[in-house]
Amino acid sequence: MKKKHGLFYTLVQFAVILMFTLFLRKYVLTPVEVIGTSMEPTYHESDRLWQTSLISPKRFDVATFPSPRDGKRIVKRIVGLPGDTIRMENDQLYINDKKYDEPYLDEFKADLTDGLPLTADFSLETTAVNPTTVVPEGKYFVLGDNRRKADDSRYFGFVDKKNIVGVVYFQYYPLNKIGVQ
Repeated sequence: MKKKHGLFYTLVQFAVILMFTLFLRKYVLTPVEVIGTSMEPTYHESDRLWQTSLISPKRFDVATFPSPRDGKRIVKRIVGLPGDTIRMENDQLYINDKKYDEPYLDEFKADLTDGLPLTADFSLETTAVNPTTVVPEGKYFVLGDNRRKADDSRYFGFVDKKNIVGVVYFQYYPLNKIGVQ
């Protein structure tokens, strides 16, 4: 009789651990693989990240959301928040007419040899989709770090707050880049 109780107890423990693990994976930390080169030099193709939906996105956080093009999950940096004006002039980011440094791009800019800026001049009024003067309420303006190759808000428009799946929290692959982001 004791053996049955032990087996039942073991099965219940296993079920609880499995449910807890599935809950954590679905709602707390979800793995994401970087597809493409749009976030270089920060993230490279096939880098593996953990994202969390428990953190509210802030300016310059890297977030994941479904691509407006094909629905696949993509990774971009949140640059503009609701009510912001955004422009790029002479490779310098301005948010609400204030200069912002982008130290995560320094490595990439240093490697440029063609004399052209990493980011072409633009403003919200000149973006390809939904030209406007400010980021609308409930939306974000996102950019890829590899500005020359990134398909981002300049081309597909704003990202709805409700479409943000999570904020990148931790990189776990490759092992030499492991750490909290």
